[in-house]
Amino acid sequence: MKKDVVIVGAGPAGIFTALEMINKNSKKSILIVEKGVSVEKRSCPKSRTQKCVSCKPYCHITTGFSGAGAFSDGKLSLSYEVGGDLPQLIGEDVCQEYINYTDKIYLQFGADEHIEGIGNTEEVRQIRKRAIQAGLKLVDCPIRHLGTEKAQQLYYEIEQFLLANGVEILFGYECKDIILQDGECKGVIIQKNNDVMEIEAEKSVIATGRRGADWLEKICAEHNIAHQPGTVDIGVRVEVRSEIMEKVNEVLYESKLIGYPAPFKNKVRTFCQNPGGFVSQENYDNDLAVVNGHSYKELKSENTNLAILCSHNFSEPFNEPIAYAQKIGELTNMLASGRILVQKFGDILDGKRTWQKELSQSNLKPTLPDAVAGDITAAMPYRAMINIINFIKAVDNVVPGFASYETLLYSPELKFYSNRIKMDEHLNTNVKGLHCLGDSSGWTRGLMMASVMGVIMGRELA
Repeated sequence: MKKDVVIVGAGPAGIFTALEMINKNSKKSILIVEKGVSVEKRSCPKSRTQKCVSCKPYCHITTGFSGAGAFSDGKLSLSYEVGGDLPQLIGEDVCQEYINYTDKIYLQFGADEHIEGIGNTEEVRQIRKRAIQAGLKLVDCPIRHLGTEKAQQLYYEIEQFLLANGVEILFGYECKDIILQDGECKGVIIQKNNDVMEIEAEKSVIATGRRGADWLEKICAEHNIAHQPGTVDIGVRVEVRSEIMEKVNEVLYESKLIGYPAPFKNKVRTFCQNPGGFVSQENYDNDLAVVNGHSYKELKSENTNLAILCSHNFSEPFNEPIAYAQKIGELTNMLASGRILVQKFGDILDGKRTWQKELSQSNLKPTLPDAVAGDITAAMPYRAMINIINFIKAVDNVVPGFASYETLLYSPELKFYSNRIKMDEHLNTNVKGLHCLGDSSGWTRGLMMASVMGVIMGRELA
């Protein structure tokens, strides 16, 4: 098969590449290759079974059209300060202009016009004051909340728009390799069961998301695609009663706090806050179970959950940060028999494990019903655990009650975007004809910034 452009991965970066090419009236032929299924066919059976059944050959929450974005909380961060390091590549002002432009596209396809986290100036000032006193930085970031169920409908509309405008999408095909001739990328090799195809293309775009970060790292090493080990985030998902977070939820919706707690001074941050949300499980390759959080527009719980992530940067000779994070996840999964581990914060401080019966006696009921009570400190590295504990204590000064005895910590929360592809501001790699986008490229973290990278790529290709 021959195409002008082949895009591997139908997450936000890949989708918006094709979308912007259409918006710019490009006549180039476009093929999107997606390992999963179309968005309307994606379905997690956990809503019926009440526990993860480890779907094969892949998890429907992380794989399929729109990527993990369609089944997450669906939050669009509208500030260049949030969502990765793309501003370092293209400039802060330029990045903000792209965010504003991309946001309008989301609105055209049905995103909620309401923006969370704006106004309430005096309340924000008071929250920032407490954050400063606690040694934390509060990052202002307006949020457009799509909602898990609304995001699926929005991406369905985008999917149908792409198909109606001549974009071909091959579902169920996995990219096995890229085709190189004389140092230039000439396409990709894809496979579905025993069906192997070579796709010849003038331009090849790899946008495989966090799900494909490990695969892309191997491709880079094999074909000498310039890259470097970047940051890997290791942490926990924290859940509290919404009464504890009531003011922050009302004023900011998502409190983005950053700190550098003693004694190690690693960067620790909050991420993906879900008021009235639900803690969820995602499965990656090799049956690795990781924790995440969802937030619906209509369905609400009594709790709020958010991630606390500790950033790790490694120097030579070590160059496998993704594998490092995976090992931590595997060890945690081992303790929980392949599921997510949960522990009370007070039990961590007391040096004891949490027992299942103790969870039922608390004011706080876990929203991940099949999480296994235990001891996350038996798997979490000492450095990361101390950073997380001290950060939670600091946040308690901003949100009183956050560090209460019954606060729940779920593990492992891991973010696989650590392999950073070297590229210029036009998103060119050192291999002619090859471009890498989104979270798998190491430059973005989240829906909006990955979508922005797709817009930039679409304009370059158009």
